[in-house]
Amino acid sequence: MKNSALIKGTAAIAVGAALLLGGGGTLASWNAADNAAPGTVVAGDLNVVKSGAGVWTDRAGNPVTISTYKVVPGDKLTYTQVLDVTLTGNKMAANITAAGTGAANGFTAANVVVTDPVLKVAGVTVTNPLTTSKTVTATITFEFLSTTTGRADVTATYNFGNVAFTLEQIMQDGLA
Repeated sequence: MKNSALIKGTAAIAVGAALLLGGGGTLASWNAADNAAPGTVVAGDLNVVKSGAGVWTDRAGNPVTISTYKVVPGDKLTYTQVLDVTLTGNKMAANITAAGTGAANGFTAANVVVTDPVLKVAGVTVTNPLTTSKTVTATITFEFLSTTTGRADVTATYNFGNVAFTLEQIMQDGLA
């Protein structure tokens, strides 16, 4: 009998322990919580806005009306645009590049050399990347190759209407 009572008692303890561990009861544990107050974060800003109309000039620096101008081999046209650049944020950096200067708009290496934008602030040349807000004068040059011979490119079309300057954020050192 004693064995039977011992077996029943052991079984009852085992079932009770299983119920406690399996959710039938609770085991106490310590925990605590507190609200952190890290503050708020405000996003920065990246923007570029043209200031006035851009100006097209020929090799001699004379203004041209690009919509009616007819290029010839050896021509060099320059586009100058004043840009208000906004760069706000810790570690903010951006490059000004030219858009609309590729083959889709008629500008191929076989017929025209397009320069990267030259950037100036108050008459002083600056380089990419820009890291602070400022007014920038951007200039890009299209030089039509004088080596074009015969009637090559006589009826070529160049879409200057898509030429623009873009501002694109880049990752600065220290950002992961």
